[in-house]
Amino acid sequence: MKKKFIIIGVFSLLILNSCKKEENKEEARMPKQYAVEDFYDTKAIGAAGFNKDETKILINNNVTGIANLYELNIADTSSVALTKSKTESNYAVDYLPGNSKFIYSSDKGGNENTHLYLMNRTDASVKDITPWPNSANSFVGWSLDKKNMYVSSNKRDVKYFDIIKLDTLSWKPVILYKNEIGLTPSVISKTERYIALTKEITTDKNELHIYDSKTKTTKKISSDKEASWIPMAFEKNDSIFYYSTNDNSQFSYLVKYNLNTGKSEKIFEDKWDVNYMSLSENEKYHIVFINDDGKNKVILFDHKSGKKIDFPDLKDGDVQNVIISNSENKLLLTVGSSTSSPNLYVYDIPTKTLKQLTSTLSKKIDQNDLVKAEVVRFKSFDGKEIPAIYYKPLQASENSKVPALIWVHGGPGGQSRIGYSNSIQYLVNHGYAVLAVNNRGSNGYGKTFYKLDNKDHSNGDLKDCIWGKKWLTQQNYIDSTSIGIYGGSYGGCMVLGALAFHPEEFKVGVNLFGVANWLRTLKSIPPYWESFRAALYDELGDPYTSDSIRLKKISPLFNYQKINKPLLVFQGANDVRVLPVESDEIVAGVKKNGVPVEYVVYPDEGHGFQKKENQITTSKKTLAFLDKYLKQKK
Repeated sequence: MKKKFIIIGVFSLLILNSCKKEENKEEARMPKQYAVEDFYDTKAIGAAGFNKDETKILINNNVTGIANLYELNIADTSSVALTKSKTESNYAVDYLPGNSKFIYSSDKGGNENTHLYLMNRTDASVKDITPWPNSANSFVGWSLDKKNMYVSSNKRDVKYFDIIKLDTLSWKPVILYKNEIGLTPSVISKTERYIALTKEITTDKNELHIYDSKTKTTKKISSDKEASWIPMAFEKNDSIFYYSTNDNSQFSYLVKYNLNTGKSEKIFEDKWDVNYMSLSENEKYHIVFINDDGKNKVILFDHKSGKKIDFPDLKDGDVQNVIISNSENKLLLTVGSSTSSPNLYVYDIPTKTLKQLTSTLSKKIDQNDLVKAEVVRFKSFDGKEIPAIYYKPLQASENSKVPALIWVHGGPGGQSRIGYSNSIQYLVNHGYAVLAVNNRGSNGYGKTFYKLDNKDHSNGDLKDCIWGKKWLTQQNYIDSTSIGIYGGSYGGCMVLGALAFHPEEFKVGVNLFGVANWLRTLKSIPPYWESFRAALYDELGDPYTSDSIRLKKISPLFNYQKINKPLLVFQGANDVRVLPVESDEIVAGVKKNGVPVEYVVYPDEGHGFQKKENQITTSKKTLAFLDKYLKQKK
């Protein structure tokens, strides 16, 4: 993924079904309106992988209100609870190779100090295999013989991530790659000889290096041009490496690099970004993901011949993840859409049979009452075409006009994409149109579009949101006097900016953990983002230089006196990306204006809300706020 995200908004990856219609031709009708609890009765599921004999799957599921681990039986789709946490979310990582023990990850209240845990099913004992205080740890992969696990960890130096090797018997840590110069390690070859490293230059440009542990040398394989380089995979033979790049192109393509000769060859490209590529266990297949106008396009290849292999037809489904079993006979698919929460499917490659394993959408909800999203485009202030994802309420008509929201994703550099959203569908079901604007600077629309907001934040990108509002007013079923703006993380900053710098454009604002003071946020970025600091400062501005003048000017906190519209703010008390003081101070300032302000702080959340109870509260309070201050009283 591109490294433009200073603040990963919780809504960056939500949203959306690609459809080329300019407008929804369905006749208006009143859908059944559902309570917020009905929407959040829907389950959020994630899959980690197959067990040894490929009869079961390790998953996480929030059916209890918080993410816990379960084992799903493929034959009868039944599941058994493996963890029973009531306080912290647990996420599945993988089975320990060869047995029923498993690995999962968890932090404390959203503080992002994630640890990896080993659970023994026999006695339900749990071992923290990364027991290092104040460290963030993530799973990287298994060694070729499956006797060692690789972990990315900042335990040695909080600013930089090393690659640590843990043997699966003693779990004794050994540093495989010591990161002392701020490079970011990622993909490891199966023999451990090679490690792919990246170096962030700007948010639009990085370098790709290969570290050779045999010779203790590092070789740069990227050009010096303005381009991004993303490591993908090593072949087992230690001679071939795959990466994607947008060098000399608007969009990223896939490259095959010969480690012995240093020669590179473009092997696949599309009219959109190639986002991901992986190899199956014995390299029979490789799979490619393309970011196709906000929706994934997935292609399965025979790796040796390069020929495409039949992939299951999932109609309007968006394939969000694919895991190829070690036998290379099965695919575990995560598939969702704008009207369906993600579900798990297993596809048998030899027999070409597809089986649905889960049904996550609440049984209380008729999917026909939900709204399919459309891809729309509108012209902005300078004639630039801006893509957006649009949800038109089923009840909207010229004779029954509805209020609307501009929805702003996180970032900067995020993208509103396909994916089911309880919060969006709940608002749309209750009569609010939602336009999710992929403003300039968003990922997925080419290199030039991606860097249009550099050192221009809260200007061009914010104007795109305002011109999105103008597009809404042109729809004859929208109440043009009742349009608000909603956003999380960087999107929350855009909400505050819209109310402060364009106070007459939007009737209300809903801000989820948005930046209010850029000077403070850029000075207090988490220490483990040290390798990205220079790139972030290059794009946003260096708060320790004369850039501070512009950063102060675009910070909503220093312009709160201009905010004259009702504001709703949500914040996690343990947020390390947007500190709680950001929300505390903007709320206090706006209250001085005599403007209605509502403020909700969750003591057990960080950057993004993981607990279902808090998600329900957020949606319920949002609708009540909008009904009170945005919707026209009849």
